[in-house]
Amino acid sequence: MGCSAGTDLQPRRRRWQAGFFALFVLAPVLDLLRFDVTQAQLWVLGQPWSLGIEALMQGRLTPTEAALSLVLKGLLPLLVLVVGFLLVARRYGRLYCGWLCPHFSIVEGLNAVMHRAIGKFSLWDSHTTPRQDASGRVLPPDRRWWPVFYGLSLALAFVWAITLLSYLLPPQRIWSHLARGQLSPGEARFLAIGTLVFTLEFVLARHLFCRFGCAVGLFQSLVWMANPKGMVVGFMRERARECRTCDVPIGSACDRHCPMRLHPRDIKRRMFSCVQCGQCLSACDRSQGAQQRSPLLTWTVDEAALRETLRARRQAGAPADRED
Repeated sequence: MGCSAGTDLQPRRRRWQAGFFALFVLAPVLDLLRFDVTQAQLWVLGQPWSLGIEALMQGRLTPTEAALSLVLKGLLPLLVLVVGFLLVARRYGRLYCGWLCPHFSIVEGLNAVMHRAIGKFSLWDSHTTPRQDASGRVLPPDRRWWPVFYGLSLALAFVWAITLLSYLLPPQRIWSHLARGQLSPGEARFLAIGTLVFTLEFVLARHLFCRFGCAVGLFQSLVWMANPKGMVVGFMRERARECRTCDVPIGSACDRHCPMRLHPRDIKRRMFSCVQCGQCLSACDRSQGAQQRSPLLTWTVDEAALRETLRARRQAGAPADRED
């Protein structure tokens, strides 16, 4: 069964991204999740989370009780979280990346600013991608956006650095030290190095990190690729000729809007780093809708996804008797 993107997909996805980014920043401040290295204490949902090891050393728990506590409070929740995460990824691919990941939300935001500055989404793009306004008029790049891009990269890098530090040290102490200009040498080094590293990554390697350097994304892609019935972007190949009139004269809307610089009409094995953001579907919906036609791209899952994968492989000249 196919699923169209719909015109409201991207605003809804942006709200999910904004909410999860706020949760990412505020979780240690509210003690929702952090590990205090000064006390060797894990905090979960505002409460100290003990595995029973300290109580065992103090003689308040027997070895059997401590082992049971370790399994129930440590191994079991971790196992449930990992298995649940991978099951979602197996069916829906890198859904976390495209809809929740705080890093990817920054990637998309910086993409938009760089696009305004030089007409590219990345410094490593081989060619420019035209940008249009609401009326369809092509807008030229404006290099006055460069300072905005660099300023945002630096500011967001600092936010990431101080947020990660607050997952390890008491956030109130970090922010009070920062406000008074009294950071400890260790805190200052962490923030300086973290800000520098993230700034360089945001400026130079946003897509490279998402595609090749992120372990969370890699494992999602691996389990998704192993499932031939996992959700894919389906292309109505019998209507392929209609793509010729898509956003003429500047090229295919789906290709231009993919933040991972992929070609959404390609076969599954070439979509390894697809983050299921649906931007290609939304772009196709707008482009074809302007011509009074239904979109050519849809999300397909289960048996429909399997049929789409096999059909795409046959048309691409690959053996159809082997599943992706």
